Order: sequence, then structure tokens, then C-alpha cells
Amino acid sequence: MELGLGRKSIIVTGAASGIGAAIARLLAAEGVGGLVLIDRDAAGLDRIAGELATVPVETVVADLADPAAPAHIAGAAVARFGRIDGLVNAAGLTTRGSFLTGTAEIWDALFAVNGRAGFLLMQEAIAEMRRHGAGGAIVNILSMNAHCGIPELAIYAGSKGAMLTLTKNAAHAHMADAIRVNGINLGWVATETEDRIQTAVLGPDWEARVAATQPLGRLVTAEDCARLAVFLLSDASAPMSGAILDLEQKVAGAI
Repeated sequence: MELGLGRKSIIVTGAASGIGAAIARLLAAEGVGGLVLIDRDAAGLDRIAGELATVPVETVVADLADPAAPAHIAGAAVARFGRIDGLVNAAGLTTRGSFLTGTAEIWDALFAVNGRAGFLLMQEAIAEMRRHGAGGAIVNILSMNAHCGIPELAIYAGSKGAMLTLTKNAAHAHMADAIRVNGINLGWVATETEDRIQTAVLGPDWEARVAATQPLGRLVTAEDCARLAVFLLSDASAPMSGAILDLEQKVAGAI
């Protein structure tokens, strides 16, 4: 299958670890034209960039809670590669907050990064794609919690639900511009961040115990997500747009 990534310039947020890093690695392995890697973890970005010596890489240290960050990121991408062909919104916060424990501060923090930053990055990418006139592809990393969500993740679920709607809205608004926008709903994924969180809560053997309860006998991995994301970024997935794909070991709505 020809993915057609060889001349594309693609932005990946949250690229210093986990899902973003896995997507960056696979894009590099597929010979993408250029990568713009975004994270607030400078050391992590440098480490990942060092792994990807086979393709041109630009790193931008940025805190997506800053509303000025998306314009800065887009400017860096255009300055280095002259264009933006793809965007992956993989960065996000998972701070807990239910209807009993949620606060205005948690709401603002989650919606700033999970919602506003994603919107503004799409806005910048879409504007540049339209100026260039060659279309493009956007992939938003969403969550199974967008369907409803567990009680302690109410605010997080709301922020991901907002991005789910924005994914479909952008796809509808810019279909005629040949800009495709799709989303991936993830559940429990084995990442470095997840391991750190769950080890503190469930103990060091949490992954093995949870994996034993899953249909496949393992958790979904960052690499599983990366394969789907890279496909959605590629010409091979055209003309798919406005699709929200559940990448999890259960079917939403099934009893």
C-alpha cells in the first residue's frame, strides 16, 4: 500500500512520549517529508528527535495552555518546511474531576489544552493548507470517555466530547478544500504516563493484572494507535473524513 507521505510536512503534539512519540517514530519510518514535534518537555523532545535521524525534524517547546502557542507552532512549521500537510493533536491532560470534585480551575485547565489548543491548531493548519491549495489531513486523538465517561473523568470527558464535535465540524466545513479531519477514540492505553499514574494507584504490577482481564490479554498500545493515525494522515485513507474510530477492546453501546 502506498501511503504517499514522502513530501508531507506534519505537526505532532505531545511528541515527547507515549502516543505522540509513537506516531512520530512511525511517520519517520514511513519516510515523511518533515516532522514538527511539539511538547513542553524539552529533554523528551530532544530524545525523540535524536531517534529520528532519517528525516528532517523541527522541535518546538511549547505549553499548549498558552493561547499564543498554536500560532507560534504553525509559524515554525512554515518557516522550516514551507507548508503544513498534516496535524496530529495528541497532547492532552487527564486531570480527574467529577460532578462532586470538579472545580473551575480543573475545567479551565482541561478545556484550555484539550479543547482550545486543539481548535486553534486546527485553525492554523487549515488556514495554511488552504493557502497552499493542496489539502491536508488532521488526526485528533480523542477518548472513549467522549461517549459518556467514568464519573471521576467528567470534565475530561467533556473536553474530549468537544474535540469530537470539532473534528466532525472541521471535516464538514473543509471537505471542499480537500482537508480531511478524523478522530481516534482511545480507552486504556499502555503508555509511560499511564504507567506512572497507575503504579501510584494500583501498584507496580497493575498492567499485568489489568491485561489479564482484557479480551486480547493485553492493553492497547501506543503503537496500535500510531498505525491507525499514520493511515489516516496518508493518502491511502482518502476520501475518509469526519470519521471517529473507536480503538478499544469493547464496543460502545454494547450491553
